[in-house]
Amino acid sequence: MAIPLKYNLRNLLTRKMTTLATAGGIALVVVVTILLLSLIAGLKRMLIASGSPNNLVVMRKGSTNDGSSNVTREAVQALRYLSGITRTPEGEPLVSPELINQPFFRPKGGGRENVLVRGVSPMGYLVHNNVHFVAGRPPRPAVGEAAVGVAASQRYEGAGLGETLQFGRRNWTVVGIFTADGSAFESEVWVDVDDLFNDANRSTYSGVRLTVAPGADRDALIRRIADDPRISLEAKPEVDYYSEQAESANTLYLLTSVLAMIMGTGAIFGAMNTMFAAVTHRTAEIGTLRALGFSRGAVLLSFVSESVCLALIGYVGGLLLGAGTVMTINVLIHGVAFSLASFTTAVVTLRLSPLILLVALLLALVMGVFGGFLPARRAARLRVTEALRRA
Repeated sequence: MAIPLKYNLRNLLTRKMTTLATAGGIALVVVVTILLLSLIAGLKRMLIASGSPNNLVVMRKGSTNDGSSNVTREAVQALRYLSGITRTPEGEPLVSPELINQPFFRPKGGGRENVLVRGVSPMGYLVHNNVHFVAGRPPRPAVGEAAVGVAASQRYEGAGLGETLQFGRRNWTVVGIFTADGSAFESEVWVDVDDLFNDANRSTYSGVRLTVAPGADRDALIRRIADDPRISLEAKPEVDYYSEQAESANTLYLLTSVLAMIMGTGAIFGAMNTMFAAVTHRTAEIGTLRALGFSRGAVLLSFVSESVCLALIGYVGGLLLGAGTVMTINVLIHGVAFSLASFTTAVVTLRLSPLILLVALLLALVMGVFGGFLPARRAARLRVTEALRRA
């Protein structure tokens, strides 16, 4: 015969302060886990969304990102005439030579951050077909105009529509705000590539994006680019490129795991102390339960159940606080600034998913079970006569 669960709930309500303190420790672990996993999910989603399965990224051999690459104008011309590249109805190849610059911008909250400024030609807006203007228009060449991703426009001074950005050797008028399906492009500033060439005093591009024609052999095109001794370039699918950039999230994942283990261990000891104290103060109750015919297994299950209930209270509190914090970060400060492998800053929107909530729940249950097992075993081992005598 099992001990009714309401017996355990009444005991938790009787010890309000102890229950709240222990549940608070578990809730803190849940909150930290939710926040870090939401950040990882947002970062991976942002970077993976940046890549199109139909696009290739072409960079100098050995380069890991656009910022460390350079591609000559002659190499760009050679790429334009390769077969297997999509062409416009006018016969122009969908090839976007791009220049990357990384000036400092001032966030509205103070300080300064490296922001990726991307110089593109009008063809770039066709290659990056996930870019859509929600306000204004693309910048015109030779007049110092800029388009700003929606995340960057919310974060930096002078990045709103009609405002003026100051970087490089000139001022840039913001004439457009664009979205890009939540990708890293939304944290960038786009200007005309020739304007950026003149301002940055550069003579080579950073990289090239091109769109593979439907039905073309993408791998053959990649090999042809790599095997051409004239240009010394290599190509990779844009999806793979951003997946490699997302590996920085693996460090966060490791940090989350270590932090959850450390804090979880502390919460387990907190729950254990609470349950040991409960066993000590309820010796008479345990003896009475045993005298009424409840088995040792029933007592063990009862105390473990009580510890699990304690963990669930902590989980619910942590869930409400964690979800509220995620919403507050996304709505009030428009996400979290994260430094990418290219040494630029991207604004990451935290993403809360059912899987994250399930992981946090399992973590809370583990803390409850491990925190309650040893005290429960001690309670179950008490003899009836010993329990009544010690009472």
